[in-house]
Amino acid sequence: MSEETKAEIQVEQAEQQSTQEQELSQEESMGNVSILKKGDTVKGKVIKIEDDQAFVDVGYKYDGVVHIKELSSVQLGSASEGVEVGQEVELKVLTIDDNKEKLVLSKRVVDSEKAWDQLQADLDNKTILEAKVAEVVKGGLVVDVGLRGFVPASMVERNFVEDFSDYKGRTLKLRVKEIDREKNKVILSQKDVLDEEFEVKKKEIIGQLSIGQELTGTVQRLTQFGAFVDIGGIDGLVHISEMAWHHVETPSEVVKEGDQVKVQILKLDPANERISLSIKATQPGPWQQGTSSFNVGDIITGTVKRLAQFGAFVEVAPGVEGLVHISQIAHRHVATPSEVLKEGQEVQVKILDLNLDEKRISLSIKETEEAPASATPAARNDKGGDRGDRPSRAPREKTVIAEEYQNQGLNTTLGELLGEKLSKFK
Repeated sequence: MSEETKAEIQVEQAEQQSTQEQELSQEESMGNVSILKKGDTVKGKVIKIEDDQAFVDVGYKYDGVVHIKELSSVQLGSASEGVEVGQEVELKVLTIDDNKEKLVLSKRVVDSEKAWDQLQADLDNKTILEAKVAEVVKGGLVVDVGLRGFVPASMVERNFVEDFSDYKGRTLKLRVKEIDREKNKVILSQKDVLDEEFEVKKKEIIGQLSIGQELTGTVQRLTQFGAFVDIGGIDGLVHISEMAWHHVETPSEVVKEGDQVKVQILKLDPANERISLSIKATQPGPWQQGTSSFNVGDIITGTVKRLAQFGAFVEVAPGVEGLVHISQIAHRHVATPSEVLKEGQEVQVKILDLNLDEKRISLSIKETEEAPASATPAARNDKGGDRGDRPSRAPREKTVIAEEYQNQGLNTTLGELLGEKLSKFK
């Protein structure tokens, strides 16, 4: 055999050996590739992300694709919102076609199957879970809890929220309220969690408060009978009678929602979690403010606020009323104050007596006017006088008037009431 022939044989043998090695390597490689079928659950790693899909290596002979709608139960703007490169994921095989090397997978299906069991456990155990807001829709929020969960608008916050547009992307603390697998329905609430936290905090806050303490609070809401003020996480009531020293018809005359106000604690009822507050108690009273420049003998302007049988009450400063006794309304005899005065009328009055400690002012209208000639003291004495002809009845009348004054608690003097009683004997 020639040398040339030997060389050809060696080359042919080498080629045959190489082919055998390649075939053996392919067989070994195929042995390591998973065998997949529709419905299988597999694990893989995200290797590439496009806008509307992600590619995953699941150890098969070619990579699988997860379309954006199969990444999550909630709507995503792009695939990158659902997964990231390098992330380990569990997937369900939706379709497989080896001829076209097409493997379609779903992350949503696996997540949903796990989520139902977990949500049922969360409902049973009253577990607090966290979830991100995926969408703001009519009537509430859509959250991702492994499947599509819904938080009704009334269950988002403790207070009313008009606009939820800035809630997208927020993470909420939620409690499962209702689940229905057949209807694919999951209802959750953040309000329940916030209410529980508030109750705990409220007890802590009440324990730190004391009667007479002054605090700054925020007006939360108004009612017909007053205003609720937040004093650091808990609301107290400022009754309408405690809103100002002057008479208040409606709370909106004094405050509005959102106002910062200074309040004093009047009453505490920890058992019923009630707090009574006062705005006016933190402010100087009208008798301190309005009467600081008043002196006996001054003539000032006032407004008739109300009429009584024995005289008229005249407001001479905001919240400060003095009494014009019926005998001081006019120089002539007056049977009832309404003969001369009416409510709302502006009048000039003279200060006869001023007692700030007892918050009483005695006033006179007639002493601001010139007396007619027929009403001089001499003329009155000629007709019999007011008091000198009945001295024996005065002590008894004085006792009766004093009792009436104590019962009525009116801003008048004993002398004025005495004058009214004695005038009946004319």
